[in-house]
Amino acid sequence: MITHPPAAAAAPRLQDFIAGHRTLFVLTGAGVSTDSGIPDYRDREGQWKRTPPVSWQAFMGEEATRQRYWARSMIGWRRFGSALPNPVHYALAELERRGQIRLLVTQNVDRLHQRAGSRNVVDLHGRLDQVRCMACERREPREAYQQALRQRNADWATLDAADAPDGDADLDHQDFTRFEVPPCPRCGGIMKPDVVFFGENVPRQRVDAATLAWQQADAVLVLGSSLMVYSGFRFINAAAQAGKPVAAVNLGHTRADALLTLKVDARCDQALAFLEFEQPAATT
Repeated sequence: MITHPPAAAAAPRLQDFIAGHRTLFVLTGAGVSTDSGIPDYRDREGQWKRTPPVSWQAFMGEEATRQRYWARSMIGWRRFGSALPNPVHYALAELERRGQIRLLVTQNVDRLHQRAGSRNVVDLHGRLDQVRCMACERREPREAYQQALRQRNADWATLDAADAPDGDADLDHQDFTRFEVPPCPRCGGIMKPDVVFFGENVPRQRVDAATLAWQQADAVLVLGSSLMVYSGFRFINAAAQAGKPVAAVNLGHTRADALLTLKVDARCDQALAFLEFEQPAATT
C-alpha cells in the first residue's frame, strides 16, 4: 500500500521501514547536500529552479560554452571545494558500518559521502574534484586545474557570485570571451570535469554495480532526489516493478511517487534525526 503521511507522522514510519529491512539499497540526490551549503536544482514540483546545466554536446562543441562554464566554475569551486559533510552523510556512513547499507549510489558529485566515512559508494554522475582530458584521458585533481585557471585569469580571481548547484556560480553580465581555458598539459586536448553532463552516458560499470546492489537488497531508500533524471529513476522503477519496498524522503514531488511504499515530504536531516551516529574526523 502506497502511503504519503504528513511529515510529522512519517518519521516513526520511516524509522520502522529502516529498522525492518536487513539490507538497504540507498540512492541519494542533491537534497542530501543542501545542509552542506550546496544548492539543489529543482523546486517542489520537480521543475528547474534555474537554467538547466550545460550539456555534453555544447561543452564539447563550443569554445564559448567552455569559457562560460570554467569562468563560473572557477568562482564557484572556492566554496564548493571546501564544503563539509552534514549529519545526513554521517548517519548513512553509520548505517554502512552496521552492515545495513551494502552500496550507496549517489547522484551528487561532491564526494561528501566518502568524506563522512562511507566506503562503498558509486558516484553515478562522477566527481567534481577531478578533471580529465577528453583526448588522452589524463586526470588531475581539480585543485591543480583551479590553480591553472587562476594563473591565466588573474583578473577574475577577485570576482564573487552567488552559489549555484555543483560548484557553479551565477556570474552574469561578464564578457567570457576574455577568459582563457587551459588545455591538457600533456596533449593539448579539452579538459572537462570528471562528471557526467546532460547528454552523456553513465559508464556501464556504475550502472551494473547499482543494478546488482538493488537486486540483492531487501528494500530501497531514496534520499533528497526528485528522480527526474532517468539515470537514477531507472533503478527505483526496476526495484518497484520487482516488488521491492521503496521509501523516499524528498521535499516535494518525485517522479516515482506512484511507485513508493512510503513517502516522507521533509528535509533529509529532519527525517533521519532518529539515527544516532558518532561524527568522525572527515576524510578526503
